Amino acid sequence: MTARTGDGTLSAVSFDLSVWALPAGATPDDVRAAVQRCREGRHGERYPDPRVVAFYRAVTATYPDRPAAPGTPWEVAPLHAAGDHVEMNLFPTCPDQVLLDIERLAGEHDLMLFDAQDGSVYPPPARVTS
Repeated sequence: MTARTGDGTLSAVSFDLSVWALPAGATPDDVRAAVQRCREGRHGERYPDPRVVAFYRAVTATYPDRPAAPGTPWEVAPLHAAGDHVEMNLFPTCPDQVLLDIERLAGEHDLMLFDAQDGSVYPPPARVTS
């Protein structure tokens, strides 16, 4: 993804994903509403959801964010972590394996995945009905 800078040149911008720990039965619209609240700076005072903590630990075990090591996929580090979600701003050139790992870990930890580029929401595989 690219964006035009103030001087008119093109520059790469991050590829943004977030994972969300919402109650069973949450819909894509529920995720989008939670994303909007986060963007508005409204983060409820709540204890971190164990699914979010486990996801954060797993993803940063493979791709450290404190400090971000050379070759890290993170354009913004440390990752934005709240009680119910983790936001990841990735370099647009990060390897596909990073995205596959994020998707796999989101599924393993029963988290909904939000793609900020187009607003898509992907439920964990266990929540997908045929």
